[in-house]
Amino acid sequence: MNSRPLIGISVGDPSGIGPEVTVKALAIKDIYDISRPLVVSDFRLMMDAIKVSGVQLGLNRIDSDHIESGRYKFGTIDVLDMNNVDMSRHVYKKVLAENGKSAFEYIKKVIELALTGKIDATVTGPIHKEALNLAGFHYAGHTEIYSELTNTKDYVMMLVDDNFRIAHVSTHVSLRKACDLVKKERILKVIELTKNMLSYLDIENPKIAVAGLNPHSSEGGLFGDEEEKEITPAIESAKRLGINAQGPFPPDTIFSRAKGGEFDAVIAMYHDQGHVALKTVGFVYDKDGRWSSISGVNVTLGLPIIRTSVDHGVAFDKAGDGIANPQSMIQAIKLAVQLCKSI
Repeated sequence: MNSRPLIGISVGDPSGIGPEVTVKALAIKDIYDISRPLVVSDFRLMMDAIKVSGVQLGLNRIDSDHIESGRYKFGTIDVLDMNNVDMSRHVYKKVLAENGKSAFEYIKKVIELALTGKIDATVTGPIHKEALNLAGFHYAGHTEIYSELTNTKDYVMMLVDDNFRIAHVSTHVSLRKACDLVKKERILKVIELTKNMLSYLDIENPKIAVAGLNPHSSEGGLFGDEEEKEITPAIESAKRLGINAQGPFPPDTIFSRAKGGEFDAVIAMYHDQGHVALKTVGFVYDKDGRWSSISGVNVTLGLPIIRTSVDHGVAFDKAGDGIANPQSMIQAIKLAVQLCKSI
């Protein structure tokens, strides 16, 4: 058995920065020291991504029936050629149904390869949800695609930036609906899957903080009753299972406490509650219009396969300009490798 896990990377929307950040990540020798990256994309698209990125790398075209023919050596990117981008019409920075279709095909392929054991883990580049839906694939995002194609009912989105980890009770729904989804059973499941994830990272008896939904965690019922009726009972149930869960804590302070090291993870009640906290810490936008830091990884918990992802979007405003920051892609690959050794 090769000690370097085989990592399938779907590059995302062809009009976004996904191909570029993939190329830039694979221009780092350290990535090949720990893994065997397999890029699932269009071969000609990756040729253009190399040109845009300004790196000196070669390409090796392979097909899904001959993954073993990959070189998996630094200096040459192995590309499973899906042959699904018309480069004579290709443009960056635009929402196109045809690119939504291509992106979905990349995702579907890496999932198939992982489910059949041909690759050890999957890493995903950014997709554009409008393009995906224009192509007829009506999903809210990657997480929902993975859930359906792996037949997974209970799954959780976790954001990771070094030791700062945030799992979400709900993600891609309206804020009004998100409040309705704050239920004891769901919160308990998120706590359980979070505890399992932390054990994969070799954290014994992890401390898990649970955020409240309402301002000041409702201030004893003054600003809502979800804490009393749903969140606290879920925490008590988790404790009876031997999980070190605490809370609910006021949402405006608990993330700072976790970032400071008091907790190993936080359970956020909805998408922006968790995403704003992590991205405020990990993303740094400079006055010159560049992201000097895009730190953070998206991990889907509860799946039968490993999936990590960049924690940013397609960045159409930067696509094709050669200035995209690959930091999140590098982190996603490294975390996927780490999970391969633990799960």
